[in-house]
Amino acid sequence: TMIERLLRWGRIKSPWILHYNSGGCNGCDIELLDVLTPRYDAERLGILKEAAPRHADILVCTGPVTLKSRDPLLRIYEQMPEPRWVVALGACACTSGIFTGSYHVLGGVDRLLPVSLYVPGCPCRPEAIIRSLANLLEKI
Repeated sequence: TMIERLLRWGRIKSPWILHYNSGGCNGCDIELLDVLTPRYDAERLGILKEAAPRHADILVCTGPVTLKSRDPLLRIYEQMPEPRWVVALGACACTSGIFTGSYHVLGGVDRLLPVSLYVPGCPCRPEAIIRSLANLLEKI
């Protein structure tokens, strides 16, 4: 219907991302924030960083999932409205990276949430992040 097409158009033209860091070296966090600066200007794609999970469309996770971060990550994911997408950003979020085998690490984000997009790298380049988010918008 017309309303569904209008909602889909709004989701594609103005995706709001919520960043969640579950631990790690913060390299991917810095690169994600670099994407939002005027140098790379992700806002030209309509991508805005949102602080509240109830308004976000895309959950961007960095770092491996630890025992301490498991419950808050699930709570944030459940608070996001449908439809929602999850992006695993960096080697740690994809496969737990160098933290594999640690006593408190559960693994990558896909062990806990359905991941829509993987962005490998340690840390990911801002160009790769923008390209991956643009590919996700095409899938939407």
